[in-house]
Amino acid sequence: MPLTEAKVKSLKPKAKAYKVSDYDSLFVLVTPKGSKLWKYKFRIDGKEKSLSFGKYSAVSLKRARFLRDEARTLHAEGIDPAAKKQKAKSKKSAVSERTFAKLAQGFLAKQLKEGKSEGTIQKKEWLLRLAMDDLGDMPINEISAQTVLKTLKKREALGHYETVRRLRSTISAVFRYAVASGVAETDPTFALKDALIKPTVKHHAAITDKAKLKEFLKALGSYGGKAETRIALNLHMLFASRPGEIRKARWDEFDIEERVWKVPAERMKMRVPHNVPLSNAALALLSELRELTGWGELLFPSLSSSNKPISENTLNQALRRMGFSRDEVTSHGFRTTFSTFANESGLWSGDAIEAYLSHQDKNPIRRTYNRAAYWDERVKIAEWWSKKVSALSLL
Repeated sequence: MPLTEAKVKSLKPKAKAYKVSDYDSLFVLVTPKGSKLWKYKFRIDGKEKSLSFGKYSAVSLKRARFLRDEARTLHAEGIDPAAKKQKAKSKKSAVSERTFAKLAQGFLAKQLKEGKSEGTIQKKEWLLRLAMDDLGDMPINEISAQTVLKTLKKREALGHYETVRRLRSTISAVFRYAVASGVAETDPTFALKDALIKPTVKHHAAITDKAKLKEFLKALGSYGGKAETRIALNLHMLFASRPGEIRKARWDEFDIEERVWKVPAERMKMRVPHNVPLSNAALALLSELRELTGWGELLFPSLSSSNKPISENTLNQALRRMGFSRDEVTSHGFRTTFSTFANESGLWSGDAIEAYLSHQDKNPIRRTYNRAAYWDERVKIAEWWSKKVSALSLL
């Protein structure tokens, strides 16, 4: 007798699983736990096989019969409906593993293995999240240049031109990773380089004249905030380092006897270790700072946690409290200040100044040579720059 909805609903579990037939080889399997599973029984080459259609009530009796009839049609044509379903499932699984989101995860994992900094990974994760709503679930090979362009145009409409530039570059990196992995054929973002508004290049504000530097140094000398912040700004200027390098500095990186700060590769922009010579003035500042934070691992721990460094905003806010706007000076601008005065002095070779700034020569042979050859000159530069800064602050 054919099943009815009422009959299926009334089926109760027993100690062992049991079957209740409908017709044309459709039946419901009732498990000891109470699940009711739709099954279709058929034979291929004399072997009995079955095909599952899902659970009742997610799959109604009417739906189960429809699926049964589809399977019977395939069977009549000599096609194994169970094998076809498995093939479709495998194809769907393969597609789901090749979505933009999956490839983006693989790309980020590769970046992590390559030793990219935590900050770099976080920036790329943030950028990729902007693309996920539009691209995340799409198979990578189905994403066209126009699809990516629509995503980028949403941000461009908000005037976020620099974000759009970085987003296009990061999406492109995911496609290049997919191509290298044998999953994608091309990078569709290549065609979009001239389709977007180019952001205006804005350099970090920096002090490049003697009078302004003198004004700044006097303000720094009378800074009324935390002593640690004052010292951070002083060391930052003397070292001409990038903000992240000085903010995250650790005491065990400093060899006072050898007069060198050994910055590890993972904190350097180009992922290459960098040694910074310590002048007499820098050593004096470090000695003062050790009295304040030498109990911990970081030179400049944040107020919220001794395991976290101060933020770049801490340094820039200090500059604002000193009366200097963001158009006059930024913490990153100290590198430009040093470079300007060092080059204008005529005392030092351009290569030594570049090495002091940890700029990497594109030629790998020259890069290795420069790191080794200009150490003695960099030591002299460090002492000259410290004395220059000190003299200007006293004028």
